[in-house]
Amino acid sequence: MTKLQPLGSRLIVQPIEVNETTKSGIILPDTADKEKPVRGKVIAVGKGKMLENGQREIIDVKVGDEILFEKYGTDEYKIDKEKFLVVDYEKVVALIK
Repeated sequence: MTKLQPLGSRLIVQPIEVNETTKSGIILPDTADKEKPVRGKVIAVGKGKMLENGQREIIDVKVGDEILFEKYGTDEYKIDKEKFLVVDYEKVVALIK
């Protein structure tokens, strides 16, 4: 993957697609209208935005963490045929342990 360094409080996330099969066993093709991913693996973390007191915001996630984020809180990009998401730290809901 291309080396990316997110700015401010943004994260670069590799989306994790889940539930390619419905509960009844029907396999959803790639052409199906699927929900946007809400789960992903962090591959890069920004330094945090600058706060009014001159310090940087503390970001509680690190590279390799699996996270849940708000459904519509991402921007999707494709570089070198690889899809990734840019997620603002404020849109992260939880770490998956």
